[in-house]
Amino acid sequence: MTNAPAINEEGEEQMAEPIVYGFPRSTYVNIVRLVLTHKDVPYGFHDLEPVMGQHEHLALHPFNRVPILRHGNFTVYETSAIASYVDEAFEGPKLTPHDARLRARMNQWIGAVNSYYYPYMIYHVTHERLVFPELGIGSDERVVAHALPKVELALGVVERELEHGQNYLLGSELTIADFFLLPSTFAFSLTEEGKAMYPKYPSFCRWRERMENLPATKKLKAILPPRTPIEHAREWVNSHRPKY
Repeated sequence: MTNAPAINEEGEEQMAEPIVYGFPRSTYVNIVRLVLTHKDVPYGFHDLEPVMGQHEHLALHPFNRVPILRHGNFTVYETSAIASYVDEAFEGPKLTPHDARLRARMNQWIGAVNSYYYPYMIYHVTHERLVFPELGIGSDERVVAHALPKVELALGVVERELEHGQNYLLGSELTIADFFLLPSTFAFSLTEEGKAMYPKYPSFCRWRERMENLPATKKLKAILPPRTPIEHAREWVNSHRPKY
C-alpha cells in the first residue's frame, strides 16, 4: 500500500501525486527522488532538459535551477525545502529527527554538502572530468587542482564522523542528511580522482556501500535512463565554471 498524503492547511486531502521537475543527471534532483522513493511516495518526473533556462523552466524556478516540486496547487523549489516538505507532508519512515540537537546536526550536514562537498566534487571535478568532456569541451586543470585539497578535507571530515562504527551521519538512524550527501559522492566516484581518493577513507566507503544498497537507491537507479551528455551544460562553461 502506498502512503497517503497528509491533510493540507485547508483540511482537504491533496490527492494528486507530486511531480518532480528537473533533468535526470542532476545531483539535487536525485536527492529529492531518493527521499520520495525511500518514503514510498508515488510521484511523476518531468524532464526539463529541452527547456532549461527557457520560460517554461523559469516560471517554475526563477533562479534557473532544479529541482522543483509541484503537489496539487503547491509549488516549491530548493532541495532542502522540498525534502523537508516531503518528509512532513507524507507518511512513511521519518527522515527528520525529533530531537532539536540532532535536527541541528542534520541541517549542519545539509549545509556542509551545499557549501563544501557538492561545489568541489561536482562543480569543479565532475564537471571538468565528465560533463564537459562528454560535450567535446576540454577540462580546465586549474579548476580540478583547486578542488582536490578541498575534497580531501571534506572526505576527512566525514571519515572522522563515521569512524566510530555508526551506520549513518547522525548515528543509527537514516536522515535527510545521508540522502543529501550520497548523490555527490556517486558522481565523484566515476572520476579517476574519486577512484584514487576513496580507498583512503574506509569508514566513508562502508557508509557509501550501505547507502548504495538501500532499497530506495536501488529502486531509483533501476528507473534512471542511461547516462547521456547533458546538452544544456554547454552553457555552464560561461555560467557555472569557476575561474582561477
